[in-house]
Amino acid sequence: MHPIVHTIVVGIISYLVLIAIIRLSGKRTLSKWNAFDFVVTIALGSTLSTALVSPKVSLAQSITAFLVIVVMQFVITFSSVRSRAVKNLIKSQPTLLLFQGQFRQEAMAQERVVEAEVRAAIRENGIADVERVHAVVLETDGTFSVIPDAGGSDSALQGVAGLSSRRV
Repeated sequence: MHPIVHTIVVGIISYLVLIAIIRLSGKRTLSKWNAFDFVVTIALGSTLSTALVSPKVSLAQSITAFLVIVVMQFVITFSSVRSRAVKNLIKSQPTLLLFQGQFRQEAMAQERVVEAEVRAAIRENGIADVERVHAVVLETDGTFSVIPDAGGSDSALQGVAGLSSRRV
């Protein structure tokens, strides 16, 4: 088969199979990225790329590779829900960057976040006064959660690194 025809045929079939596999694997495969999700996505992209341009890799091998990657992703995420050790291996812990209007410089330095980024996240949430923010958390997917100062409990902050050390 001519290399261009191979790329077209294998590309169309591989693309459709990859979409079907991802749809069947569930929403978790398409969630916001953490390091683990990033690796899975890169592996799927690399496999698709190899399938498209390498006539030495058969369509069956490509589909098998897609299935292996998605099944491993499922097994690891399934295990992480049931095992704290596995969860800690693949997911980082959210980090408290600002608490009760006070920046947590050590946590920000460790996470390589500057005040300007935290202030931008606060502004994006329509808050003009840093002192009116109860907490800013760097989530496991790299996004910022801004919790306005509404009084009440810290129950939403359970499991966030740095909260217990800041309690009075």
